[in-house]
Order: sequence, then C-alpha cells, then structure tokens
Amino acid sequence: MIEPFIKTHRYLVEHLHPAVRRSLMDSIDWSYRMIAIRGPRGVGRTSFLLHYAKEKFDPQLNQCMYINSNNFYFHGRGLDDFVREFVNVGGQVLIIDQAFKLPSWKDQLMAIYHKYPFLRIVFSTTSVDGDDKDMQHELDRITHTYVLHGFSFREYINQQTGVELGTYTLNEILTDPERILKTILPKVRPSEHFQNYLHHGYYPFYLENHNFTEALLKAMNNMVEVDVLLRKQIELSYLSKIKKLLYLLAAQGEDNAPNISELAKELGTSRATIMNYLKYLEEARLINMVYRPGGEFPKKPAAVFLHDTNYVYGMQAPDITDQLVMETFLVNVMWRHHTINKTRRSGVYLIDNRIKICVCDKNRRIKVDPEYYYAKYNTEIGQGKNIPIWLFGFLY
Repeated sequence: MIEPFIKTHRYLVEHLHPAVRRSLMDSIDWSYRMIAIRGPRGVGRTSFLLHYAKEKFDPQLNQCMYINSNNFYFHGRGLDDFVREFVNVGGQVLIIDQAFKLPSWKDQLMAIYHKYPFLRIVFSTTSVDGDDKDMQHELDRITHTYVLHGFSFREYINQQTGVELGTYTLNEILTDPERILKTILPKVRPSEHFQNYLHHGYYPFYLENHNFTEALLKAMNNMVEVDVLLRKQIELSYLSKIKKLLYLLAAQGEDNAPNISELAKELGTSRATIMNYLKYLEEARLINMVYRPGGEFPKKPAAVFLHDTNYVYGMQAPDITDQLVMETFLVNVMWRHHTINKTRRSGVYLIDNRIKICVCDKNRRIKVDPEYYYAKYNTEIGQGKNIPIWLFGFLY
C-alpha cells in the first residue's frame, strides 16, 4: 500500500528545483515532534516542505515522507494504517501538506502523535483560524507553529540575480542606512527590480510559465472559497458578499478608511457581519487592517489595505496611485514583526509605538519633521533619516 506514496515522494523531491532558499528554513527547530507551517495560498508552502525533505533526508532511505491530504486514500482510510506501514519501513518524519482538509484532522494528528512517540510530524495549514472550539484543541497546545510569507524584496532580488543578500533589523535600517546601501548597491540595482516585485514578485508562482494575474486571481478565489468558507463554516450563499466586500475595499484608493455603515448597506448586511468578514479576510492574508494607536479588533480600523501590492495590480481596481502602492508595501513588510498604527497625518505610521515613518515621493516637497523617518520612493539612495522605501524589503 505504501509503495505508491514512496514513489511519489521520491519523484517530487528529485524533481524539485527551488528558486531560492527560504530564510524560514533556518528559523525552525526541526527537533520538535509537532510542527505547523502556516501561510496563505501561493506563498510556496508545498515547495518549502519538499525542500526541507530534499535538504535533510536521502529519499532512498524512507526516513521522511511527504503526503498531500487531497489524496482520496486519506479521506477513505484515514492516517493510522498508512503511518503504521511508514514507521515499519523506517519512517521518522511525516510531512502532511494541507492537513486541515482531512476529516477530523486535529484528532487524527493527535492520535498518531500519541501512538508513535518517535515520529515527528510536520504539517502545513492555512492562515485562517477555525472556530473558538476548534482553537482549544490539544493539537494547538503542543504544536510549534511557524509562518511562511510571500517573497520579501530581498528574496526576490536574490532569486533574480543569484546574489546572496542578507536581512537587516529595523533598527539597523533606521540608524545606519548608508552603511547598508554601500553593501547592496555595488552588487545590484534595486531600482531595476522594485517595480516588478511590486507587480508580481511576492508570490513564487511568478516563476511558472503561465499568466501571473490569472494564477493570482485563482489563488485569491481559493482563499475565499475554500480557506475562509471551509474553516469558518460559512454557507456558500454568502460567498458573493465576501468577494464584493474585497473588491469594494480595493476600490477605495488612497481614501482607505472604511465606512462600515456604507459597506453594510451596500452588501445588505449588518455592521457586525462586515467586521467579521474583515477579520476573516485578514486571517486569509487578503487584507491588512491598520488601527489608530491603542486600537484593535473589534474596533473599526483606521485603514484597510490589500495584503500586498501584487493584489493591488491583480484586482485592477481604479485609482491605483504610487502613494497607495508604497503604503501597502510598507504595511505588509512591517506587520510580521512590528506593530504598525496609522497616525492622523496622511502617509505617516507609528511603528512599535515609538517610531514615526512618513511614506512619500522623493520629489514631493514636504515640511520636514525631525521626529520622523522618511520612507521615500522613486529613489535608490538615502541619507540620514531619508531612507529608500525598498530597503524595508530587507527586513526578512
């Protein structure tokens, strides 16, 4: 029974040619017995899991096995029989892609966890949480969870050029940008790659030979139709409302402070429902909600951005401006490891409750505030508190 899975695993690993080694690979303690790799569709979860198997294990020894929960076998038979055979042939690490699609998946994972104490389990799942009852499961208490994001601008440049540029902390970028620029600019010209990254570089499937926009829209639809509706147990009849809400948010342009009452009226639903939909869309990594300092859900956000700039172009919303794209970029690179809030001044953000960053065009004349750092676009260089905005793409 297990032979077809062994052949599939070997084929996938041997034919994997990752475009770039993801930095997350070195951030994970692979000795844990239960590891989750979370992330939205399109960021390369499957390639990441296979890359781990290829890098750490000889496929001929059967120590590691990749399986996809979409396989009908696991829906008909479950995991137990398969895992027993896998362990009997020397299996040590089981990789389960899209584990959340299995029936009673958390119970199944816990069952094999307890039954096979020497087995390590690595599984991927969506970024969308289940309901409150689901989140109190034993699996969530024992799992060590890591998040895989789309390509950073740094990873994109490394893939495009073959160089190996490293990451920098926010403090390094703010306090010594000139030193960092001197290490980057002799090797690459970021301005030659930045616009392409903003348009299509966040999702690894730009490397595949098909229409990127169509692939992006397909991934976005699957995020709503499968991840949100399935994980949140929402009836299919509400699908069109959620999709319409996402488009209305995209069409707001720079005036991205959502009018919850108007959105509720437009969709024929309640304010509370709109707020819940916003939360679901954010969990799916389709949007980012930004609050005033001290604010958080379920309060109304001060601004709603599409999650990344690829969405801005992919959805072909009206009123796409450079300012909107650059603010979307900054919000997206900051939220992972920093808190980001919107101030009442246009284009100005508060990072970690202490750092004020103003997003602006290099050619725009503005009154300089000594308390601000300036993330400037349409420039490749910077000095002092004037930092080229692309450099924030080196945070991860």
